[in-house]
Amino acid sequence: MWTPPYNVMADDELRRTVLEVGSAELVTVGADGFPVASRLPMVWRDDRLLFHLAVANPQWRDLTDGSPALAVVTGPEAYVTPRWYAGKQLHGREVPTWNYSAIHFRGRVEVYRDPERLRAAVSELTDLQEAARPDPWAVGDAPDSFVDQMVKAIVGIDLVVEQISARAKRSQNRTLEDRRSVIDGLSAGTSRERQMAEAMTRDLEGR
Repeated sequence: MWTPPYNVMADDELRRTVLEVGSAELVTVGADGFPVASRLPMVWRDDRLLFHLAVANPQWRDLTDGSPALAVVTGPEAYVTPRWYAGKQLHGREVPTWNYSAIHFRGRVEVYRDPERLRAAVSELTDLQEAARPDPWAVGDAPDSFVDQMVKAIVGIDLVVEQISARAKRSQNRTLEDRRSVIDGLSAGTSRERQMAEAMTRDLEGR
């Protein structure tokens, strides 16, 4: 992913975003040579992203150990109108843009059906998602025979990460006046636009 220096996402934000979003678009190549994608919950452990697919999902059938893959995690995004820029009033030479944050993980997959490994993977994912709840549910709360049946219905996919690209495009190349004006405009908008305004505010505050 092409990323100008002023749009490079800091490592702490990268990891926080992955944890907060909790899922990624897993993109692989099908037997016909065209991309195939599924939105999946995941765990980032060391140099791996841990996914699982339903057996009924045909995407995994075209994969073997070593198949290339791309996982895409996206954060807040929003349209930015030229009307928010001071230059719109002065000379009119402004155009719209789209602010967003995105993280691309590139690597190769490992595909597995081992029941114990699958059970451990879904337990780790569940524990991660349940951790903040006052009464967290665990895989072990369900009957073993039921969990065994559920595990038979999924396929494990580990993405062994070889490269990470992370871009946070939030008007960093604009003047301070323009950035504040964009924040004001987005703050009065939709929930998604307000999320972008909050992210831009953190930028200005150095957080």
